[in-house]
Amino acid sequence: MNAHTWTQTLRVGSGFRLADLDPDSKPGYDHGKSQGQADLAAGLDDLNGLQERLFAESRVGTAKDSVLLVLQAMDSAGKGGIVRHVVGGVDPQGVALAAFKAPTAEEREHDFLWRVETRLPEPGFIGVFDRSHYEDVLIGRVRQLAPPEEIERRYDAINEFEARVAASGTRIIKVMLHISPEEQKERLMERLERPDKYWKYNPGDVDERMLWPQYMQAYQTVFDRTSTEAAPWYVIPANAKWYARLAVQELLLAALEDIDPQWPGADFDVEAEKKRLAAS
Repeated sequence: MNAHTWTQTLRVGSGFRLADLDPDSKPGYDHGKSQGQADLAAGLDDLNGLQERLFAESRVGTAKDSVLLVLQAMDSAGKGGIVRHVVGGVDPQGVALAAFKAPTAEEREHDFLWRVETRLPEPGFIGVFDRSHYEDVLIGRVRQLAPPEEIERRYDAINEFEARVAASGTRIIKVMLHISPEEQKERLMERLERPDKYWKYNPGDVDERMLWPQYMQAYQTVFDRTSTEAAPWYVIPANAKWYARLAVQELLLAALEDIDPQWPGADFDVEAEKKRLAAS
């Protein structure tokens, strides 16, 4: 299927229920892992070309377009793999990555969206948020890090913020990588069985696993309240890493194809410069 069909298949629509989506499923894709990996490699060439045109157009012309990929998931769901194998395959000079951790003392002195606003992608860039402002209505809700009325306020604040960002020329792609608790357990166990993976393991991940139902309900509320026309959510079954990576790449391709960036024309006399260069 083409890139735009992926957006229709994976988009959160009215009546969407996270509990009904099988993390092992591969919506809209009828092939296996080997074909999926081949399609991922082939799509990377297209992604590279579109990203370079987007970057070039913004450097020379007056284009204001950019793309923002928001990645949310339970721990070990594959956000890092998306960054490495999908976004990492394009020219890094046109990519801006922000990994949001617990807010600093300075950040806590401001509204929760303040630190996010400062990391929005410039025109011509693909921005990636590895976790995002949604932590403030996910862990913030589950761990009761803010009063219920403040959590409620944040949903509307997010919608207003994203509508403004989208209106400024940024295509927002919000992705939740959906894995099962059983798959997460296997991935966390692998980190404990391999010394080269110890650095990835966080004992706190087990504490968060104990709250899995609460997190799934928090995600459902996020989808219900913040999947908008300006910034829709896409939920990708992620037990199969290759499928999740292919799906995210296709969403990026669809956004860039919609922007349709063009190579900027020369602002000098090409033929005259050829003669000058030949004579130099």
